[in-house]
Amino acid sequence: MADTGAAHSSLASRIAALVHTYYNGLPNGSKPVVNDDGTGQWIPMSAIVLVKGEGTPSESVTCIAVTSGAKCLPATKVGTCEGLVLHDCHAEVLAMRAFNRWLIAECYAFIGREEIHRRPCDEKLSPYVWRRPILTRDSPVLPPFEIRPDVGIYMYCTCAPCGDASMELVMAEQDDPTPWVPPAATATTTTTTAASASTSSRPGEQALLDGRAHFSNLGIVRRKPARRDAEATRSKSCSDKLALRQVTSLLNYGASLLVAVTANAYLKGLVLPEEEISRTGVARCFGAEGRMKDLVGRTWPITETNADTPGVQGLPASETQDRHRYEFRPFEVLSIPDSQLRALWKFRKPKASDPGQTAAQLKKSKPGNKTVIWIRAPTIDHESEFGYPSLVSRLQTLRGSKTGVFENIIGGVRQGHKSSDPGLAGASALSRWPLWLHWRNTMSVTQLLLGEHEVRDGDGMASNVLGATGALPAFLEEKYCGFKKPDGYKKSGCIKARRDAVQAAKEVLGGWVPNVKDDNWPQQEWEDEDFGNDEDPGTSPDTESSQGSFDSRDSRDSRDGPGASKRRRLDV
Repeated sequence: MADTGAAHSSLASRIAALVHTYYNGLPNGSKPVVNDDGTGQWIPMSAIVLVKGEGTPSESVTCIAVTSGAKCLPATKVGTCEGLVLHDCHAEVLAMRAFNRWLIAECYAFIGREEIHRRPCDEKLSPYVWRRPILTRDSPVLPPFEIRPDVGIYMYCTCAPCGDASMELVMAEQDDPTPWVPPAATATTTTTTAASASTSSRPGEQALLDGRAHFSNLGIVRRKPARRDAEATRSKSCSDKLALRQVTSLLNYGASLLVAVTANAYLKGLVLPEEEISRTGVARCFGAEGRMKDLVGRTWPITETNADTPGVQGLPASETQDRHRYEFRPFEVLSIPDSQLRALWKFRKPKASDPGQTAAQLKKSKPGNKTVIWIRAPTIDHESEFGYPSLVSRLQTLRGSKTGVFENIIGGVRQGHKSSDPGLAGASALSRWPLWLHWRNTMSVTQLLLGEHEVRDGDGMASNVLGATGALPAFLEEKYCGFKKPDGYKKSGCIKARRDAVQAAKEVLGGWVPNVKDDNWPQQEWEDEDFGNDEDPGTSPDTESSQGSFDSRDSRDSRDGPGASKRRRLDV
């Protein structure tokens, strides 16, 4: 569903109004519990919105994904997930993962239509992606798609991202804003490097500051906030993850092999309520004169090989310079009036400064333990032709938009399943294994994996897409760890450029301690339909995970997590 009206004067307000319309359409069982007196659970909510033709008479605003959540796995649980449990259920992180799943599905539908007709489809088939131009007859094009140049990506959030961007807000809420004195053994300063910070090998050790502790230390990488009695996590704050994506784009690793990195693959704007914005904090965290200033002007162009030759294979160097490269692209932070948020969002976290708010009411308010994920289906109708597996058995449409994924998550797995042993049916569509499988299935639709046939552009020019590139080992690996770092990755320009950009960004941010590995699981012959269809979100029982060891956004905050997962053989 696209909103072309002008219900509010600003684009930010129209984005917010549209997103809340979608969230309000979700079943009540997917939402926090609020008591008659207004106390109860609160939850952060985020969404990804695409604006096409911004500022033109034909401008349209389309909601792609809506997510809510405030939970994160402790480091001790991550290594046992086997790709089936979500590590980080903060709403902002899930929204970015949801966008990538939708984008891969959109490309799947596009190349699937080409597979049937054995010819290029109408360039207007998808309003959001098109085939990357083929300018030479002999050159493969990797990646094969681009996001259309008139499309802008916006993220909407009901509260500020945890971490550096919101530290001034944390200080303002303290009864005593006097800076804490960091203990010598655990203090992390702005000069801490990723190498020195990662010398601690045990998952629970204090290699990073807690999410909100020692708030006088600014401009640093932080972990997700947690209760003092919760197990430590190594998941980086939402501020840090968003900052990194100002360099890597909103595309994840898999999507970047399918969709070329162009300027509009980056987040264009972050929409927040005015009360959730510290202009000082967001400038320091995200701005070109803040902690990332050393990245300004640096670029990582995508070249065919590791050689120092300009240009992208199949594209002139001038076009490569303008379009296909990684660089630091700070997004704009836009605001909506606080009055609009209060009118639209009853699950807002209460503040001590709210009129009529009592200490007793604040104490009764807790973060919700349930996460919801809604992702729209591809805009290209293809299920009847390809039998594309559906992950939806209910809520098949939301506000006129066809649903692609709808899930309730507790403890990192689908509601009604045990986080200690979720199996196929319990894995979220956004967890690592299903998302990787979704990507692999997309690549195989037209036999791009082995380069067994050619796809022709509108002028009849052939391209053996992907087949002759150094990225091929990434598609053949039988383990996720091999996919993330294939032996031949240095031969692939798009992989090498991304790795170099990520490394540079983490070095500038400093203190980026790696999380515990969850990538050494074997490739099984699973299909998308092997992952569970929707349970009834309103009636499925909460599992042990709802009272497990997830730690949460409140630190102030809390997040449920899986118990130790057994190694098991899954025969399907």
